Amino acid sequence: MNSRIIYPNDDGGVSILIPAPEYLELHTIEELAAKDVPVGKPFKIVDVSEIPEDRTFRNAWEYAA
Repeated sequence: MNSRIIYPNDDGGVSILIPAPEYLELHTIEELAAKDVPVGKPFKIVDVSEIPEDRTFRNAWEYAA
């Protein structure tokens, strides 16, 4: 699975959920988002290639709807 769930966090940055393969054997990534993304937060399911590999400025990443 090359998908990740991203959502804005309370610190103004972006949180990234990486699904465990074992979880996805029994559930969908949408079910994981419903379970783990805080209530009321918007989220997106994105391909891992959309997330920068360089984490140097990770605290400056922003969530865009």
